[in-house]
Amino acid sequence: MKTNKFVEELKNKSANELNEELVAAKKELFNLRFQNATNQLDNTSRIKEVRKNIARIQTVITEKANA
Repeated sequence: MKTNKFVEELKNKSANELNEELVAAKKELFNLRFQNATNQLDNTSRIKEVRKNIARIQTVITEKANA
């Protein structure tokens, strides 16, 4: 599946790379919300997808911190 591949790629990254990815995802979420508020967003399901990706990134960061 696509999500399993995404999680495996995250697990192979360093803590700094994960933090950079998290910041980028949060910026993307902000932009998507802004576009949605101004009725410029076509694919609203992308918001849900980005939110789940942020949660996945945070989960991997926590797993690495506890390991």
